[in-house]
Amino acid sequence: MAAPQDLRIRALQCLVETDPARKAAAVAALASDARAGLCTLDAQAELAAAAGIPGRPLKPELVPPRLVGRRSMATLEGRAMLVHALAHIEFNAVNLALDAVWRFAGMPAQYYSDWLRVADEEALHFSLLDAHLRALGSHYGEYPAHGSLWEMVEKTSGDVLARMALVPRTMEARGLDANPALRAKLAQAGDQDAANILDIILRDEIGHVEVGNRWYGYLCRQRGLEPRATYAELTVQYKAPVMRGPFNLEARRQAGFTEEELDDLCYSVGRISNPPEE
Repeated sequence: MAAPQDLRIRALQCLVETDPARKAAAVAALASDARAGLCTLDAQAELAAAAGIPGRPLKPELVPPRLVGRRSMATLEGRAMLVHALAHIEFNAVNLALDAVWRFAGMPAQYYSDWLRVADEEALHFSLLDAHLRALGSHYGEYPAHGSLWEMVEKTSGDVLARMALVPRTMEARGLDANPALRAKLAQAGDQDAANILDIILRDEIGHVEVGNRWYGYLCRQRGLEPRATYAELTVQYKAPVMRGPFNLEARRQAGFTEEELDDLCYSVGRISNPPEE
């Protein structure tokens, strides 16, 4: 039997893999080995960043969000463009989860297990969407995409608290809000297979945002910080995107947001008339 391999080192190896299919397979293998007890974990090791983070194929071309293109549901190509955009989000989500595993030392073992599970589920999401793209006569890389999710990953690479606050709790939580409307569009256009994939994604993404919420809370307690005030400060410091409704409040509740945090969110976009009480 081969000697156990460090989970964080293997996560970094997965991260720099450029081929999406091989990356997804490598993540699935790592998650399986970890569940079987075949991986060691050195949580204290300060690992050196490898070249080529994140590993990604030459296509899709990355452009500003405004240049990605319209996605009309009236045509097969329009539906393929939307599924392609979703696949790109999930591919980036695989990378961000792997980055959370290898980059941040000194966290409890459960932190690394949680983010490896997230990476495994995100890889499944990507694979489902990629297969559906091919069924639509397209493939991942055919259309331009944007890199705003990974940009926030890079911004927060120096602080795990900022990463938990602004990637899962902010960028990924936006997916909870967007999912129902996108699912409805695809179902109305007759693409029930894509709608079913979005059901799987929403179910799992609630859990992914919950992981971010839970570890953000842990880090705030560890550092003696008040979570709501700290989050507000971090959004300014790191120039996080402004949140826009409508919000999927029930999904956010399931993901661990408090009622006070939801009030803050709604008030920030003018959906309630009075600020929440402290």
